[in-house]
Amino acid sequence: MKTLLVIAHPRRSSLTGQAADAFREAAQVNGHAFELADLAQEQFDPVLREADEPNWNDPEKVYSEDVRREMQRVERNDATVIVFPVYWWSMPALLKGWIDRVWNNGWAYGARKFPHQRVWMIGVAGGLPDSFAKRGYDTAIQTQLDVGILDYCGVRERRLQLLHGSIEGDDYPTQILTQARALGAEF
Repeated sequence: MKTLLVIAHPRRSSLTGQAADAFREAAQVNGHAFELADLAQEQFDPVLREADEPNWNDPEKVYSEDVRREMQRVERNDATVIVFPVYWWSMPALLKGWIDRVWNNGWAYGARKFPHQRVWMIGVAGGLPDSFAKRGYDTAIQTQLDVGILDYCGVRERRLQLLHGSIEGDDYPTQILTQARALGAEF
C-alpha cells in the first residue's frame, strides 16, 4: 500500500521524527511504500487564507495551487499516517493548518469525503495515560481528532494512537519507539 506519511515537528531528528521513521521501517517490512510529507521542513504555510476558505455554497470550488498540490499528493497514495507531538492536548498548529487548508469542503467532507479509507494519527505525548485521564484530556483528544476530523471526513479505518511518556515516562525514547514499530508492523 502506498502511504503518505505526514510529520509535523519543527525538528526532523526529534523523537516524533524518530517515531515516524520507526513506524515506516516496520511497515515497509510488510510491503508498504511511503511518501514523506515533512510539513516543517517543506515550510508548509498553515494559515487559512481566503483562497482556501470553504465555500458552503460551492462544493466544486477550486482551491489555491498550494492546496491542490497537497490534495494531489494525498490522492496519489492509498492511505495516510500522521505523526505529531501532542501540544496543548491537541496537534501542533502546523498540522491543524494543513488539515484546515487541505482537508476542505467538497474534497474531504461535504459532497465528497476524504480520499483514503485508512488514516492513522500517531501523537507523541509528554504525559502518561493517567495524567491525560485525570482531567479528561484523553477523551477530549479522542473527540476532537478521531470523531471531529476523521469520522467527520468519512474515514472508515481510522485510528488515533497516543504514545505516552516522552516527558514523564521512564526509558521513554525506547518505549515510544518500540510502540511506533509495533504500530508499523500492525499497519
